Amino acid sequence: MRKRMIAGNWKMNETYTEGVALAEGLAKELADGTGDVDVVVCPPAVDMKGVAEVIDQQNAPFALGGQNVYWEEKGAYTGETAPNMLTNIGATYCIIGHSERRGYFGETDEDINKKAKALMAHDIVPISCCGEPLEVREAGKHVEFVVDQIKKDTEGLQITDPSKYVVAYEPIWAIGTGKTATADDAQEVCGAIRKTLAEIFGQETADGIRVLYGGSAKPNNVAGFLEKEDVDGALVGGASLKADSFAAMVKAAM
Repeated sequence: MRKRMIAGNWKMNETYTEGVALAEGLAKELADGTGDVDVVVCPPAVDMKGVAEVIDQQNAPFALGGQNVYWEEKGAYTGETAPNMLTNIGATYCIIGHSERRGYFGETDEDINKKAKALMAHDIVPISCCGEPLEVREAGKHVEFVVDQIKKDTEGLQITDPSKYVVAYEPIWAIGTGKTATADDAQEVCGAIRKTLAEIFGQETADGIRVLYGGSAKPNNVAGFLEKEDVDGALVGGASLKADSFAAMVKAAM
């Protein structure tokens, strides 16, 4: 049985002070626990220390994640963050391959594959994103497009514990647009993702890997996605910036 997961991607929002306040608010909202749901918050890098301190001091029921990582251990890579820098600050998860990183910063599947390997070598769980643009969806080639991403992003990965690797399906046309894939749309692609993972890693491993849905997921629609067999949670953007709305999504998953 896969544990559900609700992960919040704060993107480039919240100053250090605001981030601490948001984490404190979330800790209060989830003071009664999260049941059998894993909860992750992924703040901007400059906020991570403050959020880590809130987690430690309040024994908050959520984990810390990064929004990006570089695959080298150290060196002349201005502006980048190494895997051991994430572990040192308390991060146990990290988003990679988000469509904004792919689109705005030119990241490739090869880059995402290197990042996944680097994270896993440091026992950090990748939350590896995939998803199609609108023109691919309208052409009816969305499943083929996402399956190709999965094959490239996982090439050469060794997964001995399926709980240590997470896939997040985020149709690009539904991110920050107010448009949302239907629960059936999500299941179609998430099911294809799991089938592809089974072909790569074997059915038992694929059955243990969590596949999340992202893309304008909100408290009022998350339950519908979670009813689907191959949707194990959500990667949440805007709704994660308010403690009450994010907590409501966690509670819907419990």
